[in-house]
Amino acid sequence: MQKRVILIVLDSVGIGELPDSADFNDRGSHTLGNICAALGNLRLDNLYSLGLSRIEGAKLPAYSAPIFGAYGRAMEKTLAKDTTSGHWEMCGLILDKPFSVFEKGFPASLISEFEAKIERGVLGNEVASGTEIIARLGDEHVRTRKPIVYTSADSVFQIAAHEDIIPLDELYEMCKTARLMLNKEYRVGRVIARPFKGESGSYFRTENRRDYSMEPPSQTILDALTDKGYTTVGIGKIEDIFARKGISIAEHTKNNDSGIDATIKYINNGTGDLIFTNLVDFDMLYGHRNDVAGYAAALESFDRRLPEIISALRQDDILIITADHGCDPTTISTDHSREYVPVLVYGKRVKPVPLGTFDSFAVLGASAYRYITGERFGDFDTFISRILY
Repeated sequence: MQKRVILIVLDSVGIGELPDSADFNDRGSHTLGNICAALGNLRLDNLYSLGLSRIEGAKLPAYSAPIFGAYGRAMEKTLAKDTTSGHWEMCGLILDKPFSVFEKGFPASLISEFEAKIERGVLGNEVASGTEIIARLGDEHVRTRKPIVYTSADSVFQIAAHEDIIPLDELYEMCKTARLMLNKEYRVGRVIARPFKGESGSYFRTENRRDYSMEPPSQTILDALTDKGYTTVGIGKIEDIFARKGISIAEHTKNNDSGIDATIKYINNGTGDLIFTNLVDFDMLYGHRNDVAGYAAALESFDRRLPEIISALRQDDILIITADHGCDPTTISTDHSREYVPVLVYGKRVKPVPLGTFDSFAVLGASAYRYITGERFGDFDTFISRILY
């Protein structure tokens, strides 16, 4: 019988500040708990039935009905809170040195070189919220045709452009140019294309975002699985995060619903030994925009669709639901937050047991690898022996 793992990352759905959160200006962050407190409740009964509200420090309503999953939380060992570091660590690659961040914008020499390569000037070059800088500089961008460059508290080089002014193919080529410039000396984790549309006063970002990550510098479980002949499926921005390395099949979905649809499709058709999905809407549409109500609605929408995923699972499938960092929309900051991530595990062979707190995200990928192959990945801890009947 094929042993498959479906690993779903609810992008930014953190579950409480890490002990070192103050070092990242994130004291008090608790994405799930603070959203629940702000709105009075979250209707997440399907996630609660897997043990979400029983995770240590969850700050969620008590759930007295039977629990059907194993549940715990994990902390990030890499000293970071960005998407790439979180996913890489999840797959067994812990960075000794985090990616570089640029708290005052990028060096003038780098920007000049980038302008020369793309043969036009740029606007911005500052730390900013994406929606705010588009609203502020969008008109000038439309008038001058200069792309908007900005960064954040994460290691990102973001390029925003109106789709009617700089076509998507051209924007993506600019991002590829930046990616080549930012690999070694600057060590920027991601270059992100941020296309937008609309008119003055009503610009809006589209779903045509693309991420260009550094290539992982050493082996991950994705490489190890494909080297052994197993099939890995990357859904959403997984292919971007890993620079396609170790990905057998990639489906670049653009929102949560299409990501869930694709995940169910691959479960049903039996494709893939590891189905690895990132659901980006929580982070991209709501966390970074401090949209508490929108974030809550996205959580409840995922919860409503969770039974579809569960009903598609086969006898020996294991579903793991987790996150890669926090992005608490109730705080003043619009950046990611340094938080624990939930670990929920379900399958017909999975015991409903507490897992406690893991000291690294790597337990997730190492456990998936152990289940699929029967072998260990490096020296990482796994929870497989603790959860199976």
